[in-house]
Amino acid sequence: MHAVTDWLRGLSGPVVYAVVGALVFAEDALFFGFVLPGETAAVLGGLLAHQGKVSLGLMVLVVVAAAILGDSTGYEVGRRFGPSVLRTKALRRHADRIEGAQDLIRRRGPVAVLLGRFVAFFRALMPALAGVSRMPYPRFLLFNAVGGVLWGVGFTLLGYFAGSAYSRVEGAVGRSLAIAVAALVVVGLLVWHFRSRRRDGRRERHDDNGGPPSAA
Repeated sequence: MHAVTDWLRGLSGPVVYAVVGALVFAEDALFFGFVLPGETAAVLGGLLAHQGKVSLGLMVLVVVAAAILGDSTGYEVGRRFGPSVLRTKALRRHADRIEGAQDLIRRRGPVAVLLGRFVAFFRALMPALAGVSRMPYPRFLLFNAVGGVLWGVGFTLLGYFAGSAYSRVEGAVGRSLAIAVAALVVVGLLVWHFRSRRRDGRRERHDDNGGPPSAA
């Protein structure tokens, strides 16, 4: 990672914006996050802004825009090519995790798109899965944009304020975000599960008694 940082540091300002933006974009549009997570590129962009190589405000704008556009491109790839995109050689070995992500997006819909932005593996797949599931694009775009802004601003500022200690802070914050998001997802699924069981129980009583189910 230091080699990437040193390489970026030697580039001119406009090229740095282009490279960081391309890495963030490619993560979601082309599943490039399996090689270099977009959050790493965002943190590096913030680090270079801290060192005065680029403007912090412009770098934040580039990262957020690249995240939203990358997600939209990934969505379009999933919508156009359907489930076949998930059977590519690069993704076949992740079949179990992809199945779990598909189940999450079926149950949670656009909320899964928002939460998935903060988990590296899901971040690279959720846009395509949303397209495969034919989620309405305006709804996808809304939650995608909210997640892109929170994620892009957060990780770019992380790199900026962390300075030379960015690698340690990125790892700690990345794990913390993953744990927090996972906890939210688990709680949401448990609530959904118990509410579904209550509804099923009311329907069974209704069928047995021949009367309307009681109100929640």
